[in-house]
Amino acid sequence: MFARRSWAVVLPLLLPGVGWAEEEVAPGHWEQREAAIRELEQALTPESSSGGAEAQPEEESMPPPAPDSISRWTNALRMEATTWTLLPRRGAGSDEGFVQVEPGFVFDQGESFRLNLGAPVRLRLWGGGEGAGFVRKEDWDTLSDWGQVVRLFSVGGDTPDSVWVGMLEGYSLLSGHLVRRYSNRANPDYHPAGVVGTGTLGPVYAEAFVSDLLGARLMGAEVALDMQHVLFGRPPVSGRYTLALSAAHDWGKGGGTSKPLTLAHLDGTAVVMRRRSRDTGLELHLLGGWGGRPGEGGAWGAVAGLGMEAVSPMLDVRARLEGRLQRGGFRQGAFGPDHELARFQVAGASSVPLAEASFPEGASAYGEVIFGWDAVRLDGMRRRHLFVSLGVEAFTWGRVDVDGRVETHLFHQDLSLGVGGLATGMGQPGARYLVSGEARWRFLGGRLFAVGQGGTLLFPSPEGTLRPGAFAALGVGVDDER
Repeated sequence: MFARRSWAVVLPLLLPGVGWAEEEVAPGHWEQREAAIRELEQALTPESSSGGAEAQPEEESMPPPAPDSISRWTNALRMEATTWTLLPRRGAGSDEGFVQVEPGFVFDQGESFRLNLGAPVRLRLWGGGEGAGFVRKEDWDTLSDWGQVVRLFSVGGDTPDSVWVGMLEGYSLLSGHLVRRYSNRANPDYHPAGVVGTGTLGPVYAEAFVSDLLGARLMGAEVALDMQHVLFGRPPVSGRYTLALSAAHDWGKGGGTSKPLTLAHLDGTAVVMRRRSRDTGLELHLLGGWGGRPGEGGAWGAVAGLGMEAVSPMLDVRARLEGRLQRGGFRQGAFGPDHELARFQVAGASSVPLAEASFPEGASAYGEVIFGWDAVRLDGMRRRHLFVSLGVEAFTWGRVDVDGRVETHLFHQDLSLGVGGLATGMGQPGARYLVSGEARWRFLGGRLFAVGQGGTLLFPSPEGTLRPGAFAALGVGVDDER
């Protein structure tokens, strides 16, 4: 159910390389060929793994999509070249220009195994000051940065027992009350690969993650127990009544140094309505929980709310609405989309790291909607004609946080448009805003594509402040499949 699933929707706002690969098909089978191309293209967007699609704590939560048509090994090579420019904002620094060359390799066998390797290499054209190297050093100056070479590695696909490696974008740890909509690439000079693992054993479902495979950054786990299974034996449909315990720890290392932080949370969920047929499903559930900071007296919070899931061949909607209470500096979703910046400097007038910030006591209302729609049934394909993901939290003391993304795919999905943004601390002094967007157009049968990107950035400095910047990119790419 939605309250207990992880969302690692890794369709980033700036898809750093949407490649194509094709299956050999007989003449006249263009529709089957195009379906194979689009399915394999998902190897470049890790939402197709346990960290990207939702991890399933129950075996029969909602009707699964139809099986994909790819059953044999497929591989693809791609190359993208763009001009990539960094621009200062508010007079902070000087502009820099690069040629960005991005090779990629995809090795795929449907859902069961996927490997996608590749990373952008930025070669300097101008700027950077005295001593600046030919290759942008900030992209490769730590061990963690080498994690970006693994764009995606997954084993197990959508099964309850799976492993996934790659970029985390919009990731939530099951119930999502500690880690919610988190991105490990919010810092533009830090490029780690995260790991998500899931597993089941009888009435127990568990998910664990680390945000940086090669560094001591953020890690966490959640264990969910099917109470109906424990008390009365294995039920016909699992996951109706669950109790879950989660914990997350920020080591404060990797991509810069910050103060460690540990949070824990206890959650309970009850499904109050569940309807399903062969291709559709509807579920409503109630949820509640309590959390705190271990070792910190008086730092706690409580939450209660409801969630909904509706699935059909062409529509997938997941939503939740919660009331939250915060005391002693604890807040739900502290490891969120802004965390990789807030751990150096929180949004607001205080300008201190997250672990040292005094979060005001009060209450909040949180709402989230994740919506996918297809004009036609696209079996086994997760790229939707329209995809919307939006999270909003409004606090009683005047602050509002918003993050979201909208993507659309048009003209047989040859044209893709995406825009997203993050606004933290709206209504308060020192509010933080980030926005980005991308357009991709495939032509000449889809093997060639043009891409344009742009947006705003915040760069952590050695002093712990955030330097504002912007970027723009324009280029072309080519794919070759086997």
